[in-house]
Amino acid sequence: MRYYPTDLLLAVEEAERALTDPESELTRLLGRNELGALQGLFTSATLTDGLDRLFGGLTQYPWQPDIDGGDVRLLTPVGTVAFDDVRAGNTLRGLLLAWAAGNAVVVRTGRPEFWTVLGELLRGAGHPLPALGVQAAGSELPDGVRLVAVPDVVVAAGERVPEVFTGEGQASPDADAIVLRLADQDPRDLVATLTDEDCRSPWATRLLRREHLIGTTLAAARSADAEQEDARIGARLRYLTGQARRAPYYRDLPAVRTLDDLTLLPVLDKAGLEANSLPGSRGMSSDRPATGEVLRSGASTGAPRYIVYSRADWENMISEALPLFRTLGLDNGDRLINTLYGGGLYGGLSTTLCELSRLPVECYSTAQAITVETLLMLCDSFGANVLLGLPVLIMPLLREAKQRRPELRLEKVIYGGTPMTENDKQWLRTELGAKVVTSILAANDGAQLGYQCTEMGGTLHHICPDYNLIEVVDEQQRPVPAGESGELLITSLQKFEGPLIRYRIGDVGRIFPHDCACGVSGPVLEYLGRADGQIKVKGATVTHAEMLTALESYQVSLLQVEILSQDSKEVVIARVESPLTLDPTEIRDFLVREFKTLGQDHLFDSALDVFELIVECLPEGGLTRNDTSGKIKPVIDRRVTAA
Repeated sequence: MRYYPTDLLLAVEEAERALTDPESELTRLLGRNELGALQGLFTSATLTDGLDRLFGGLTQYPWQPDIDGGDVRLLTPVGTVAFDDVRAGNTLRGLLLAWAAGNAVVVRTGRPEFWTVLGELLRGAGHPLPALGVQAAGSELPDGVRLVAVPDVVVAAGERVPEVFTGEGQASPDADAIVLRLADQDPRDLVATLTDEDCRSPWATRLLRREHLIGTTLAAARSADAEQEDARIGARLRYLTGQARRAPYYRDLPAVRTLDDLTLLPVLDKAGLEANSLPGSRGMSSDRPATGEVLRSGASTGAPRYIVYSRADWENMISEALPLFRTLGLDNGDRLINTLYGGGLYGGLSTTLCELSRLPVECYSTAQAITVETLLMLCDSFGANVLLGLPVLIMPLLREAKQRRPELRLEKVIYGGTPMTENDKQWLRTELGAKVVTSILAANDGAQLGYQCTEMGGTLHHICPDYNLIEVVDEQQRPVPAGESGELLITSLQKFEGPLIRYRIGDVGRIFPHDCACGVSGPVLEYLGRADGQIKVKGATVTHAEMLTALESYQVSLLQVEILSQDSKEVVIARVESPLTLDPTEIRDFLVREFKTLGQDHLFDSALDVFELIVECLPEGGLTRNDTSGKIKPVIDRRVTAA
């Protein structure tokens, strides 16, 4: 059985409260000084930071991705380790780190009752933890058990003393730790919290094995771990719900033991998220000090919503994105033009700036201000070979650039935000010689939802349940069978500020098993578009309901909006039914005045023709009805159908 360090963190959080009780059994079994030292060790935030260092990223355990090489190291426990209980704090430091790495532990001690009670305390909440054996001091250890000495790390009143000690208080030749002494106190009664020195020192690294899986990506390693996936994701879900209870909105979440308990958790809709999010509420915020980044929702009308990522959440997002970009087709030494939207706290540019800065590539971040002249200059002078952006911006840009420079070539195009038609993909391959055309599916709320490898096309995307767990549900929010379409719910397993648990993101899709030619097998998502009537063009959003309400003055009873890509630009066709005889030009001008997004103004190069609004005025009954229900389809996104 594999154990997960996040379960240990949950157990420690439970034990923190028990150790503050002066009437507890542990107070009787241990002196006041040592109990105070143990209370310092039972600080879950400190332990979390330490385990992040020890594992090179707590949330990707048991793998440790290599940023420069693209492959991974697999972390496994060494087996069973033993500690001699000279000082309780040293022994506890050893126990915590050994358990975090998945090892069984034996403690040789003269106070067996204390360690038995402490073990029962840690197991009291029912989180899966490795075995703990307690033996008499000096007794013979079972075969195969490795004895580990934990160096002293003692709280000091002044400067660091350059002396190094083993668990027995003797000088150690391999300099495992720096000793900090407190004057005029018995060091046997004093122990510090887990420190940087602990989690980076040789004694701690001896508690686990690192196997370098050369040529194996993180996606491939997770795919090969399919038998453990439910247990792995279940551990992440337990930890997420434990952290989410720090927020007022989630204080009463039901207990979660396994992944099967996911459907016991309530669904979060946009109304609930908005009512409990900044700027109006901190109902989704934890009790921890504020850190990290705040992003703005991409809606173009109404009050904006702000999405909080703590420092740890932001780092988790970056850590997951680094191997993802390699799967999208990036290689060491690539030269990438980043045209994603930036400014006004919008997340497209700011997130990718942080992510791409960690990779061995050269970036030119123009955001949406890119012009044809700048594109050609970067390709000519810097040898840019990769373009990252939204199809609505980059396709008109590239077509104009190709007209001006017929010999223009671009090796890789990575896009997101909206689908790209197969015709546009083929144009990129034929006219620009693009060898890679891949897609990222992402949202401000929960970052990346899916991604394409170089072998995947259409609107199929690999998904990563270790980061965003995706469900497909029907109108009653019940899970649908594999392969059937429905609304998407996401649970962001590595975002703990403003948690998203079974969040109704407003998209439609279907998930089914797929053996990909890239070597990664598992569930893939076929993205089928928006579920809530949003008309998303030029990187902004107008809703069907807003448009219909605005048109009430013209006695419009029904509205159908069709979106398509035509001649490398986005076209919105608004078809209206009314008993009045309406002038299409008048309706078009009205909509442009009411909704800036539907006008010709945009943030791109002014020479580019990227958008057109067409209005068709029909008499009542002019729109095609469904033969069975008599309803019309309010929003038709042909970009998705074509893709």
